[in-house]
Amino acid sequence: MTEGQAAQRKVVVGVDGSGCSVLALQWAGYAASLLHAQLEVVMAWEYPPSFGWAAIAPEWDPAQDAQKVLSETAEAVFGDTPPANVMLAAREGGAARVLLDESEDALLLVVGSRGHGGFVGLLLGSVSGNVAEHAPCPVLIIHGNQGPPPSVSAA
Repeated sequence: MTEGQAAQRKVVVGVDGSGCSVLALQWAGYAASLLHAQLEVVMAWEYPPSFGWAAIAPEWDPAQDAQKVLSETAEAVFGDTPPANVMLAAREGGAARVLLDESEDALLLVVGSRGHGGFVGLLLGSVSGNVAEHAPCPVLIIHGNQGPPPSVSAA
């Protein structure tokens, strides 16, 4: 496979800093290595709709906060130096919409079954349910707490 072909192949994973999204990132990394694809790690952010501008501290930067959580999640999985095929992206917008847009040309979209959403007790979160229904590519929804198998070398 040429370098150009590898750049066209990607696995997208949505993270939000939750334990479930860390597990989703582990599985996405495993899938990307098996598929010889780029791994695009995406975190969406948006201003809370229930607060007026007056309630938001002027020094608060949600894009910067999202980038920090994104970096910390990647570091939890890959250590200080992520593999060369990993790209981190913090995008403004609702999580489901951002993931659907980012997965437009993906081989696979990976999400956790629950994240830091408001309804923690739901079996299938609104983001995972939405992307499962509308994604333009296959979707892997991570349940439970089992990580991927150890990486194996291609024969």
